Amino acid sequence: MSTPKFFILDFDSTFTKVEGLDELAHIALEGQNGQAAEQIRQITNQGMEGRISFRESLEQRLRLLNANRRHLDRLVLHLRDQVSESVKRNRAFFETYADNVLIISSGFREFIEPIVTEYGVKPENIYANEFTFDENGQITGCRDDNPLAHDNGKVTLLKQLNLPGEVYVIGDGHTDYEIRQAGLANTFYAFTENVERERVIENADHVTPSLDEFLFVNKLPMAISYPKNRIKVLVLENIHAEARRIFKEEGYSLEIINSALDEDELCEKIKDVSVLCIRSKTNVTRRALAQANKLIAIGTFSIGTNQIDLAAAAERGVPVFNAPYSNTRSVVELAIGQIIMLMRNLPDKFAKMHKGGWDKSATHSYEVRGKKLGIIGYGSIGSQLSVVAEALGMDVFFYDLADRLAIGKAVRCRTLNELLNKVDVVTLHIDGRRSNENFIGEAQFREMRDGMIFLNLARGEVVDEEALAHAIRTGKVRGAAVDVFKQEPKNNDEEFQSPLRGLKNVILTPHIGGSTSEAQYNIGVYVPGKIIDYVNTGNTSMSVNFPNLQLPVLENAHRLIHIHQNVPGILAQINSVLAKHQINIVGQYLKTNEQIGYVITDVASEYDKEVIADLKNIGETIKFRMLY
Repeated sequence: MSTPKFFILDFDSTFTKVEGLDELAHIALEGQNGQAAEQIRQITNQGMEGRISFRESLEQRLRLLNANRRHLDRLVLHLRDQVSESVKRNRAFFETYADNVLIISSGFREFIEPIVTEYGVKPENIYANEFTFDENGQITGCRDDNPLAHDNGKVTLLKQLNLPGEVYVIGDGHTDYEIRQAGLANTFYAFTENVERERVIENADHVTPSLDEFLFVNKLPMAISYPKNRIKVLVLENIHAEARRIFKEEGYSLEIINSALDEDELCEKIKDVSVLCIRSKTNVTRRALAQANKLIAIGTFSIGTNQIDLAAAAERGVPVFNAPYSNTRSVVELAIGQIIMLMRNLPDKFAKMHKGGWDKSATHSYEVRGKKLGIIGYGSIGSQLSVVAEALGMDVFFYDLADRLAIGKAVRCRTLNELLNKVDVVTLHIDGRRSNENFIGEAQFREMRDGMIFLNLARGEVVDEEALAHAIRTGKVRGAAVDVFKQEPKNNDEEFQSPLRGLKNVILTPHIGGSTSEAQYNIGVYVPGKIIDYVNTGNTSMSVNFPNLQLPVLENAHRLIHIHQNVPGILAQINSVLAKHQINIVGQYLKTNEQIGYVITDVASEYDKEVIADLKNIGETIKFRMLY
């Protein structure tokens, strides 16, 4: 017969997100004494961290509480909404192990029992303090004959219980650790989903950021297939704080580096990373991807993806998600502002004014109305720029290799030279793929009219910067705005080098086309949403290198995700394995691109675990994972 296991959970800040007595103080003292409620909270923390004795903490808080029995009903309603997320997910654990789960808390039964019994915890397995009341229902203190009302109360109680088996304690406070310290528990797990107490973490046998982690480590049934805290996210390049908040709220483990990494640095840091988040300066090469032994997905918090070897990522079963539309408006507004400033020759006037000069003149100063704007690249940015420029009275022409539908009165040019010969202003909005390198060079500048205005807010690689500098010095280009460069500093402390520095009527900006609060917030919400959706459901909608699949919500089934090289017969082999194990298919979805095939199979929850090994062993398999 196997040794029985007992699971002891604290209530405050473990089973629930909050401290019950603190919340009761807020309810009872509402509109009266905010200072007292805050004082109670501080005393709670001192006691939980072991800085003052538990008994001292309890007595001080009860003296300040000033609560009545009627406040308890409101507290219970509030606490129902404050149950920890991982506890909510794993209700089945409490129901399955109802005989072995004990709630041992220094809190109070009056508000603990109504909450935990809804999750299957038996009333007789709840050990907590109890309030005392006067004839008016006012709380006067607590029962003194309860060992939990005293220092080392949990230790005293455990000695009395003398549990006949292995004991595992999960809690967030010093009183939980005392059980392990006294030798009455096999393992103490510091629960950090809601609060992290440094002194408690230091004494823990294992830090468990969620109940999922505890269940995973102990090979107990879980509501999800993998603890989210084990999904490590590496966030580079000062990505918006909202993205970091979303990942953290999801339960992921974050490492944040605000600068870009070079290839050698990335090769080292990417090991054991599940999700990589970058902007435009970090190049994710085939060599770096070869070091990524746990990589699930890449998020690029920008429009462009040329900094990532998309083919190599796909070969390793790693989808890439970008933000194709989130910063469109910001780039368009910057382009419009720069066109107006350059047409008015304002950069030179700015410089003279700062040196004390006064150049009040209309020479080389023009309105944009009636001028011809040439847009190279008529995607989301180019087409929106077309609309705004036309509203300002500009005549718009565009050139794009793809068959794009003209918006408004914009005119499509059949060739690049046709556009260059025709317009007064040229602005680039193409991607940085290898075939676009030096897309604009000496030959293209020769085709332009003399006195052109030139903008590059696309990618540094698409313009020959030396050729542009020469065109500016000779007057072929009388004004330029450049936001992107072939060589950009990795961080704000590194010096910017460019042949365009110091030239007249030139606006140089540090790759900030999409760097507005609105754009960065939108990107910070959009990209994490796509990554989390993929991790949780397998959805690949809007991935730039994976077959795009939008999947239904997974309910009462397990989802098998099979990524493989796109060769004939894989789906048949998958179904052959499932048939061999007599597994009922609830739903199945397949999509391919030139490189890979992506098969999603939803199966009934009950199945032979050997099926997983058989699916992984199918030839041409790149990656397999299971969701439930």
